[in-house]
Amino acid sequence: MSVDTDVVIDEKIKKGIKQPKKFNVIMLNDNQTPMEWVMDILKTIFKHNDANAEHLTMTIHTEGTAVVGTYSFEIAEMKSHETILISRNHGFPLMVELEEV
Repeated sequence: MSVDTDVVIDEKIKKGIKQPKKFNVIMLNDNQTPMEWVMDILKTIFKHNDANAEHLTMTIHTEGTAVVGTYSFEIAEMKSHETILISRNHGFPLMVELEEV
């Protein structure tokens, strides 16, 4: 007795690659953090040049907030934690928020 064991699968597997979601890092204005400190943070952590750092600092000062960078979640979270940690260690209450793009 012969048993036919051939199986035919007529199914297509779709492979989809999703791009990771991006997050804006938003810096908030406060009345105690010096503008020079904000500019230093923007240059060292967020790698802005002098002109961009000055422009963003003025935007934060006049409008209350500014997007200082857009990154994948892990990088945005790391940069925001680093900003807050360094600021607190220097006695500044600088705040940063993340917002999904």
